[in-house]
Amino acid sequence: MSYELHVNGRTSEEEPRAGQCLRTYLRERGWFGVKKGCDAGDCGACTVHVDGEPVHSCLYPAARAAGRTVTTVEGLATPDGELHPVQRKFLDAQGYQCGFCTAGFLMTTAALEAERGTEHDDGKLDDLPRAFKGNLCRCTGYRAIEDAVQGVRHTERPCAGQAVGRNVGAPAGPQIVTGTARYTFDTEVPGLLHMKLLRSPHPHARILAIDTAAALRVPGVVAVLTHEEAPDTLYSSARHEHPTEDPDDTRVLDDVVRYVGQRVAAVVADGEQAAEEGCRRIEVTYEVLPHVTDPEEAMRPGAPVIHAGKGPEVRIARVADNVAGEVHGETGSVEDGFAEADIVHEETFRTQRVQHASLETHGCVAYFEPKEDGTGERLTVRSSTQTPFLTRRALCALYGLPEHEVRVVAGRVGGGFGGKQEMLTEDIVTLAALRLRRPVKLEYTRAEQFYGATTRHPFLIGVKAGVRRDGTLTALQMRVVSNTGAYGNHGPAVMFHSVGESFAVYRAPHKKVDAYSVYTNVVPAGALRGYGLGQVTFAVESVMDELARRLGMDPLVFREKNIIGPGEAMISPIGEEEDLHIASYGLDQCLSVVREAIAEDRSADDVPEGWLTGQGTGMAMIATGPPGGHYADARVSLLADGTYDIAVGTAEFGNGTTTVHKQLTAGALNTTEDRIAIRQSDTDVVRHDTGAFGSAGTVVAGKAVLLAATSLEQRLRTLAARHTGVARHLCVLGAESVDCAGRLVTLKELYEAGHALSAADELAADGHWGSSPRSVAFNAQWFRIAVDPGTGEIRILRSVHAADAGKVMNPMQCRGQVEGGVAQALGATLFETVRVDDRGEVTTAAFRRYRLPQYADVPRTEVHFTETSDSIGPLGAKSMSESPFNPVAPAFANALRDATGIRFTELPVTRDRVWRALDRRAEGVGR
Repeated sequence: MSYELHVNGRTSEEEPRAGQCLRTYLRERGWFGVKKGCDAGDCGACTVHVDGEPVHSCLYPAARAAGRTVTTVEGLATPDGELHPVQRKFLDAQGYQCGFCTAGFLMTTAALEAERGTEHDDGKLDDLPRAFKGNLCRCTGYRAIEDAVQGVRHTERPCAGQAVGRNVGAPAGPQIVTGTARYTFDTEVPGLLHMKLLRSPHPHARILAIDTAAALRVPGVVAVLTHEEAPDTLYSSARHEHPTEDPDDTRVLDDVVRYVGQRVAAVVADGEQAAEEGCRRIEVTYEVLPHVTDPEEAMRPGAPVIHAGKGPEVRIARVADNVAGEVHGETGSVEDGFAEADIVHEETFRTQRVQHASLETHGCVAYFEPKEDGTGERLTVRSSTQTPFLTRRALCALYGLPEHEVRVVAGRVGGGFGGKQEMLTEDIVTLAALRLRRPVKLEYTRAEQFYGATTRHPFLIGVKAGVRRDGTLTALQMRVVSNTGAYGNHGPAVMFHSVGESFAVYRAPHKKVDAYSVYTNVVPAGALRGYGLGQVTFAVESVMDELARRLGMDPLVFREKNIIGPGEAMISPIGEEEDLHIASYGLDQCLSVVREAIAEDRSADDVPEGWLTGQGTGMAMIATGPPGGHYADARVSLLADGTYDIAVGTAEFGNGTTTVHKQLTAGALNTTEDRIAIRQSDTDVVRHDTGAFGSAGTVVAGKAVLLAATSLEQRLRTLAARHTGVARHLCVLGAESVDCAGRLVTLKELYEAGHALSAADELAADGHWGSSPRSVAFNAQWFRIAVDPGTGEIRILRSVHAADAGKVMNPMQCRGQVEGGVAQALGATLFETVRVDDRGEVTTAAFRRYRLPQYADVPRTEVHFTETSDSIGPLGAKSMSESPFNPVAPAFANALRDATGIRFTELPVTRDRVWRALDRRAEGVGR
């Protein structure tokens, strides 16, 4: 049979494979703008037009497209490069962050725009919740997408020397809206082999034998890797500057499996289908071992020991008790503090597992490329990672390779949220590449993201607080149990961080904590936005609200009476962090924003009769960088054509660091952002960068970039003075030239002069920052909600967020980070949960079963920035990627308490839970 398909004006005649979907057919032919986000029709990232109709190409059979015309995002613009009006709108509004979902939204919007005024126009563009019911975005919170559709422009044009504080558009914007931004797998690698993983069906078992003979007979299978081929070295998949922060409890492939979904073997083949069939043919003999899924049970005597036989060298706190890490501390005497109190309130809270749900799944490609000196080959790993340099370090340690023999590079990363501060694919893919000396690819499916990656740590938090009748806190005590799952990656660190700022933000003379990170036979937890603070803040802020109610005091007044103030020591029972300071203070302004919102709010005026309304506040403090060192190197150079180049190690995944780095450089060099190129997230580019996590992109890497740019400005003025004979203080750097007392020296001329004067070293400058000292940022969230007592339905009437971000580098971009954080936190508050059964097996391994926030679920949050300038951050900036997440759950829970009179202590507060609680109370059973 003859096959013909017309794609973006080109004809393809190669027949698809049996059962092949249109998405893979298009990507195999270089149309990389068509993204893989779910392979189930849930996310819309793969949307294309077939004869003008938008379809999810992951569900559309390629054979069915025969004879049809297909348009992908690459085909929206005219042949001469003029953007489609919808592409221009998304560019002007910056209707994206990581951009992985953007092609889907563009294609959906363009199709609906084309229907405007025709017989097919059913008004969807006037009803965006309906229009976008098939499209998901994890980053933006949807407001920016709405503005894009409605033609609202936010971006500002470049202006020399005035970059900081302006709404400068993301440098990758044109590539994102045209589908030409290159993510991890948007590249062609000749001779590529594909890897698939066989995973454990048991929560705890010893592998007695693996028979791979049948798998190796499958046509196309090249190799099968088991624990017998893997190194014995133990390590942690977590990536930190100091590897000793995490227990070394993991092997590439282990002969003991500790959760359902743990990898058992890897099959490498010339195609994914052959690799999958190879996995099905492997025969494994297991000795099933006892398992435990509850962390409290795991610590009891007689519980199965999950990491039996591992010694002190792996840094597990108590192997026999399944305790990966623990912390205990007390300041003053809580016993005395509770004795001094007039009111003591005690409550226990539970938070659930949450998936990062970045639309680009984990994965990498490893291949060999010639060395520049021609002396052989070296390994290159192209990965969806937040930590290229730390991943290279770990791979070299694992396989005994020198660092100059390994390059790790990240393309544009399609979302991270902490989940890609792990080494989950690079280790096994590197093993295969080293053994086969051929390129190997592993790309997780959406289901594997749920049962083979990591989640947020579920917490059990017991809080006890004492207060005098005048509202003064006397004591605060917590017992925290964090379920780290089968492995301790990030477990002790998350536990430790969770009881730091959450304690320190409140003054109390007596404080005590007992916290445990506990192993269980379930999918491992890891780093996720907030890094433990969100879980504990939910508990602490709920208790503070309850204390205020019992005192008959305004919750805002109660907080203002007990929060730390400018210059005060931040005291928690785990000890004072000497490098952590309140270098600027905006918490009072945050609470003032909330007070003003309450005073002028009229959002409840039109609530249906019989509905209950309520309002609530939550607040949080967070350090503006991780403890113990977070390092960044940067270099800024003048190029031969008179433009500039930034080299920096941090990755871009919608966090906006690329934009800020260019703004900082443009401001220091008195030029415009369009005259600056940037190279990043590549171990070849600079000496070192710890990584894009802990909100370090601006306050650490940005500080290094600013130091480099400021140094280069001084060097160029000195060089110009030497070149012209004019005094240095009379040489002023401009966008394209240096004004030397009226004589204009173009930057191209200055570059040539540098070489002529043997001063080429003066054409570049380096910067380094090590994240210490650190400051703190503050956030407050307020909600007004309405609840239908007959159904449990909850409507968010108004959402207000106040953020102490210091000097805001890019208001448009920073607002997007806040909105995205609020939206993600609302998902975790209202419905997101990774469910596991009594064997620890994940039962929600798809978006449609997991329930990610859609356009219709997310309110438009009003974002307010305080007027502060930090004495530590670059030009007064603070971090603002993680912190907006933390106060959302308690603010919502406090609003729900205000509306219903019921204190909900477990997340998520789903509609059915609310209805059941109201129904029980109506029957006289509730509290």
